Amino acid sequence: MLPYGRQTIEDDDIAAVAQALRGDFLTTGPTVEAFERAFAETVGARHAVACANGTAALHLAMLALEVGPGDAIVAPSITFLATANCARFVGAEVVFADVDPTTGLMTPQTLAEALARLDGRRLRAVLPVHLRGDAVDLPGLKALAEAAGAVLVEDAPHALGTRVNFGNEAGLVGDCAHSAMATFSFHPVKTIATGEGGMVTTNDPALAERLRRLRSHGMVRPEGADPWWYEMPEVGFNYRLPDILCALGLSQLAKLDRFAARRRALAARYETALAPLARLVRPAARPAWSDPVLHLMSVLIDFEAAGRSRRQVVETLKARGVGTQVHYIPVHTQPYYRQRYGELDLPGARAWYERCLSLPLYPGMEDADVDRVVGALAEALGV
Repeated sequence: MLPYGRQTIEDDDIAAVAQALRGDFLTTGPTVEAFERAFAETVGARHAVACANGTAALHLAMLALEVGPGDAIVAPSITFLATANCARFVGAEVVFADVDPTTGLMTPQTLAEALARLDGRRLRAVLPVHLRGDAVDLPGLKALAEAAGAVLVEDAPHALGTRVNFGNEAGLVGDCAHSAMATFSFHPVKTIATGEGGMVTTNDPALAERLRRLRSHGMVRPEGADPWWYEMPEVGFNYRLPDILCALGLSQLAKLDRFAARRRALAARYETALAPLARLVRPAARPAWSDPVLHLMSVLIDFEAAGRSRRQVVETLKARGVGTQVHYIPVHTQPYYRQRYGELDLPGARAWYERCLSLPLYPGMEDADVDRVVGALAEALGV
């Protein structure tokens, strides 16, 4: 069975974890700081703060910005639940933005439409999602966010290694050249894996310090105090990432270039192999400024023209050993958010959801696996 995504764990990864297990620290030790330094250097940010998972990274970002009751954030509806939920964790409200129906990304136009629905609430942050690995228009979104008195927090778990070029200014997702913070996830299907794990990058030393404090119960050790003394000026959380998992993260991070090259090669092979199916199937559109390391191989399928439902296609593919997934069910349609905010018509999100399907993509795939997937897809669509 080819799953839609999976980790690539090799002998040196296992050895790195074993070495950490034999060390003096299983958590809150030197490997955490080593992973943070290496990650910050990799993406070009001044600071990186490791935490328990990608959801914790988003929650910490909201806490660090002091988002709270009476505030609002904007998040795209095409994303995982955590992008919106992190605002609710701190008592803030969510204004859902529509997306471009061909890329699934928030755009300046869809953000402007969402800002018109603030209804007098104070906007604190805009959380664009680099869906599947393609980058959003960061300068365009930043200009609108700043005009509204807010900052950007990039939700970037899909986009580790993605390169961007805005007006001939090259950069990397996570360098925070256009944002206050960027958040990452190291879930097994992501570009690098730690089992569970997350990271927040920032160029603001005050935000970095606050993130570190809040991930460990809000504790501080005042300068000159007794060696056992600590204080808690505010409540934080136990969102630490253990040395064991950071050891795996360090080992995986050293392979990022290889993983990225393989994902790019597989995505290119998919685009070639899918070309004969263009009447019914197209890869998600690619913004001109984005050179992605794709986490997801998202395609848009005209199920109506094929005379097949998505469920029929998914089940046919599964029977042929090909796993798929849908990224994502529009968050604004979830029962909790419908009850809280009522029905909301976001046509771009609806159009994306009705057509999207994620095909297998991970470094361990062979070229022949891509051909197998596309052949099975053609059969499932009756082509």
